[in-house]
Amino acid sequence: MIPMLESERLVLRGWRKEDYLAHAAFYADEERMRYMGGPKSEWEAWTAFAAMLGQWVLSGYGLFAVQLKETRSVVGRVGLWHPSYIDEPELAWSLYAGFEGRGYAVEAARRVQVWTARDLGLPALMSFIHPENLPSQAVARRLGATLLPATTLSGELHLRFRHQLPT
Repeated sequence: MIPMLESERLVLRGWRKEDYLAHAAFYADEERMRYMGGPKSEWEAWTAFAAMLGQWVLSGYGLFAVQLKETRSVVGRVGLWHPSYIDEPELAWSLYAGFEGRGYAVEAARRVQVWTARDLGLPALMSFIHPENLPSQAVARRLGATLLPATTLSGELHLRFRHQLPT
C-alpha cells in the first residue's frame, strides 16, 4: 500500500494508470532526460513506470507522484529509489516541464525526508546528481545536503549528496 503524504501545496501519492501519459512525455523530453541517459522510447517509459510501482512492492517504499493540491495536476515524482546497484535508498526528484522554479521539488523532498525518518526509521538519505545538473544540485543544497566525493553509477560520474535527518 502506497501512503499518501501532504505538504502545504502538494499531495504525494501512488501512481495511477492515467498518470502514464505525463510520465511518458517526461521520458521522451530531451531536456528533461539529458542527465538520465537521454530520451527514452515509449517501451522504456512504460518499463520505468512499472518499475516505480514495483519498487513499492519490493522495498515498501518508492517514488511518489507529485500532485498539486490546487489543480490536481501531476507535476513530477519524488521519493526513494533503490536499484540493486546502490547500497542504500536514494532520495530522488524530477519535475515535469513547466513546473520548475516554484519550490515544488524542495517541498516534496522535505516531506519525504520526514516520512522516511519518522515512519520508516531510515537514516539520513543520499542523492546522486549528474555534475552538470545544476538545478538538482541547487535543490540538494536548499535541503541542507552535504557534498561528498563523487562516485560512478551506471558508467557515469555522479555527485553524492548526504542529507540531514529532519528535526
